Order: sequence, then C-alpha cells, then structure tokens
Amino acid sequence: GADLSGVDLNQANLSNADLSSANLLAAYLSGATLCYANLSDVRLNRADLSSADLSEANLQSAILLGVDLSSANLSSANLSQAELSRSELSRADLKQANLTSANLNNARLLNANLSGANLSDANLTSARLNRADLSDANLSSANLTQANLLGAKLLRANLSSVNLSNANLSGADLQQAVLDGANLSDANLQDAHLEETILEGADLSRAILPDGTVQE
Repeated sequence: GADLSGVDLNQANLSNADLSSANLLAAYLSGATLCYANLSDVRLNRADLSSADLSEANLQSAILLGVDLSSANLSSANLSQAELSRSELSRADLKQANLTSANLNNARLLNANLSGANLSDANLTSARLNRADLSDANLSSANLTQANLLGAKLLRANLSSVNLSNANLSGADLQQAVLDGANLSDANLQDAHLEETILEGADLSRAILPDGTVQE
C-alpha cells in the first residue's frame, strides 16, 4: 500500500477511495470524507480522524491504535477485527457498525452511538462507555471486564455470555436486555434498570444490585 504517513488530508474528499494496506500513520484526516472507502488492513496509528465521515467504509483488520475518531461518522462501517485500543471514539456515530472481534481495549466511547452495532467477541476491557447508546446492540461473548458503562443505554441488547466482571453499570438501562450466562461478578449495578431483563444462568456473585445490596 501507499505510504501516506503524516500527510495532511484535512477536509479531503476520499469517498470510494481504495486505500487498502496504506500507511497513514499520524495522518491528518480531520473532517475528511471517506464514506464507502476501502481502508482494510490500513495503518492509521495516532491519526486524526475527528469528525471524519467513514460511513459504510471498510476498515476490516485496520490498525487504529490511539486514533482520534471523536465525533466521527462510522455508521454501518466494517471494523471487524480492527485494532482500536486506546482510541478516542467519544460522541462517534457507530450505528449498525460491524465491530465483531475488534480490539477496543481501553478505548474511550463516551456518549458514542452504538445502537444496533455488532460487537460480538469484541475486546472492550477497561473501555469507557459512559452514557453510550448500545440499544439493540449485539455484545454476545464480548469481554467488558472493568469497563465503565455508567448511565449507558443497553435496551434490548444481546449480552449473552458476556464478561462484565468488575464492570460499572450503575444507572445503566438494561431493560429487556438478554444477559443469559453473563459474568457479572463484582459488577456495580446500583440504580440500574433491570425491568424484563433476562439473567438466566448469569453469575452475580459479589455484585452490587440496583437497590445497593451486595449479592452473596
């Protein structure tokens, strides 16, 4: 792929561009249009993609370590197996995005919109998802150990076999969510909404329950 490291492409129109396997390390792409672009296997470490339009872009297996994607549009984008650890995705639009098996370890997703997104088998260890919208999202078998989901919206989300041990779910809305076989040991569920939530076979040992009591 092309070597475009450090290049200034702020506000550039790269929709439908084929940048697969390109080197875009520390590139400036703030406000750029990359909808429908092919960015599979691209290296974008430390790049600035804030407010960029990446809707329906293909970012499969892309390396996005420490990337700034704040307020970016990633709706319906393919980010399966992408490497996004320590990336900044606060206020990003990830509606219907494919994040299966993506690595979002320590990522910041504050106020992000992940409604209807597929995060099955994703690694979200220590991720910050405060007030994020995960309604109707598929998080089956995802790893959310020590994740912060304070005030997050998880209505009707699929959380079967998810690992939420030591996670902060205080004030989270889990109405009609499916948590069968989930690991919620040591999780904080204080003030969480659990109406019609399915918790069949879930491990709640030492978890703080909505009323503040600790599960045996």
